[in-house]
Amino acid sequence: MPGMDEPYWKTTPLEAMSPAQWERLCDGCGKCCLSKLEDEDTGDIYWTSVGCRLFDGATCRCSDYANRLARVPDCVGLTPDNVRTITWLPSTCAYRLVAEGHDLYWWHHLVSGSAETVHEAGISVRGRLTASEDDLAEPEDYFEHVLDEEP
Repeated sequence: MPGMDEPYWKTTPLEAMSPAQWERLCDGCGKCCLSKLEDEDTGDIYWTSVGCRLFDGATCRCSDYANRLARVPDCVGLTPDNVRTITWLPSTCAYRLVAEGHDLYWWHHLVSGSAETVHEAGISVRGRLTASEDDLAEPEDYFEHVLDEEP
């Protein structure tokens, strides 16, 4: 039958994915865990090289994923509904790509078979953090870490 050999992200709508399928879709880039600034007048998003206090920059993973929403008040838990409306999701994000009807990139672990290819391809933020939220004393300090473009 046609489509039987298709991977689940091509055949299963985001809303119908099991929790395990949803979690596997994350590409492990760590971009969601960077602090972002939004211009209130224009809505423009400015990426920073500041990681969430729970973000492990070496692994590009949350150090307390199960409790992150309780421990970090502004942490955004991604859902099938909100990935379609969050303007700051990176252009390379697997959730965004699938929501928009695109395929995953070659470096995504579900395609390549290795969780390291996202790092090898230079897509992840591994090695790019300059600070953690805990390192910054004042909100203005974030401006010292603004990136020229989306990482």
